[in-house]
Amino acid sequence: MRILFAAHADSWGGCLKLIREELPQHCFEATGGFWLDSLEGFDILIPTMCPVTRDKLATANQLKLIQQCGAGLEGVDLQAAWERNIRVANVPTDISGNAESVAELGVYFMIGLSRDVRGMAQSFASQRLGVPRGQALSGKVAGLVGLGGIGRALAQRLKAFDMRLVGIKRSDPAGAQRSLGLEWVGGPSDLKELLGKSDYVALCLPVTQETRQLLNRDTFAAMKPGAFLINLGRGGLVDRDALEEALGSGHLAGAGLDVFWEEPADPDDPIFRHNVLATPHIAGSTDISVHGIVQAVAENIRRLEARLEPLYLKTPDNS
Repeated sequence: MRILFAAHADSWGGCLKLIREELPQHCFEATGGFWLDSLEGFDILIPTMCPVTRDKLATANQLKLIQQCGAGLEGVDLQAAWERNIRVANVPTDISGNAESVAELGVYFMIGLSRDVRGMAQSFASQRLGVPRGQALSGKVAGLVGLGGIGRALAQRLKAFDMRLVGIKRSDPAGAQRSLGLEWVGGPSDLKELLGKSDYVALCLPVTQETRQLLNRDTFAAMKPGAFLINLGRGGLVDRDALEEALGSGHLAGAGLDVFWEEPADPDDPIFRHNVLATPHIAGSTDISVHGIVQAVAENIRRLEARLEPLYLKTPDNS
């Protein structure tokens, strides 16, 4: 089968090379960027960050499967794919080690912002000792917006720092509170209550029509003065201009960002002059998670080859 990888060949921790090693009988091609010209002649598409629109799907004459190498499918027109009888599947964060890896980066952001690593670098360069004075995580409130695989993994890790944990869950918040042992869990309509309680707000959810620009001027104003924002979900969850205003005014003390309003992000964007720790969308790029993702992607390709239904299918109704 011909398989198209819509990215640079070495993107995402080298997963294309590893998938090729698992499936040497198939023909893989990389586009060289997050784009594609045509799907004609391809049996499988691995879209990564490439938009898969209705127009692009119209070029497919034998495409059977869109298989994401991760969880995010916000760029794929699921309705158009299913109208053309093209299956769409992802790799859920909680089956691959991805959730655990992303959660670890969330802890890194919280510690780095709390201990002021930018200030540390300045003190080191000027040979000043004992400054800056940081903040401890113990006793602080972490608000987890989204309690799926990533949110659950982050909650588990933050308990070790004696943090107080609150959350937002789209469905059955009471059940999530009991199962995860959080102090408080609300539904989506309770977001502002969580923001007012939290010293750290971690976004651990996908972009949907309901969650796009969830953090905006109105919701930033509801955040606790001096709080930190951590975005582990998608850049589209945050209004970039509103974030810059909140940082510039000092209402927010800082932000940890692994995902951005446009990707790759412009390193000269003036927002990075503020107290921002930024990483290049690498939260899930670890040895453990890449191995888990490769195994899941390869299994679905094998299932397609054997004329079996792929695992972890997404439809317009269950996205």
